[in-house]
Amino acid sequence: MPVVDDSAARPGPVSVLDPGPSIELPAPTTTGPAGVPTGFPQTPEGALAQLAAIDQVAFQSGSLEGAREVIRAWALPGGPTTTSWSVVHALAVLFERTGVSGGGSARLAIVLTPLMGLIKGTVGADFVVPCVDFELDVTLDQTARGAVADCQRMVWSGDRWLIGPGDEPAQPPSVWPDTDLAIAVGYRDLSRG
Repeated sequence: MPVVDDSAARPGPVSVLDPGPSIELPAPTTTGPAGVPTGFPQTPEGALAQLAAIDQVAFQSGSLEGAREVIRAWALPGGPTTTSWSVVHALAVLFERTGVSGGGSARLAIVLTPLMGLIKGTVGADFVVPCVDFELDVTLDQTARGAVADCQRMVWSGDRWLIGPGDEPAQPPSVWPDTDLAIAVGYRDLSRG
């Protein structure tokens, strides 16, 4: 995946380029462990939707413990842990920059919205590497906006997608959704089914 400047994550002009057909995300059918929506089908789009739901609940918990609860429930043995997961590290950096403790703050509001995505690769029907490009809105006295992105190895296990074992894949560029650069990276718009 290409390397981009950190400034690419800041709001930018919307592109007039055509990113191609949107990726239709299936709707969840139930709520799983740690309050994460689930019940997505055994398809690449289902894996992408599950990753988006995992990341949303972890970030929007507004605390390191909330994110740790999510990864404990949604990673297979050998996968990311409560201390190694990139989302836990991203939240720790966010809390450091905002002066909020790892336990969160009643004054802090985090909204993570999946807007673009791509399927980096698949192996059969049980292994998908989806990537999601999110808009992140953080409010603490005022609102700051930026983009964050995540790729994970998603493995079909029993009746749901889980984050698979091994090191996390190379992280995709965090680029402001629907910009020329986001389209050049290969992201496509997400739509809800």
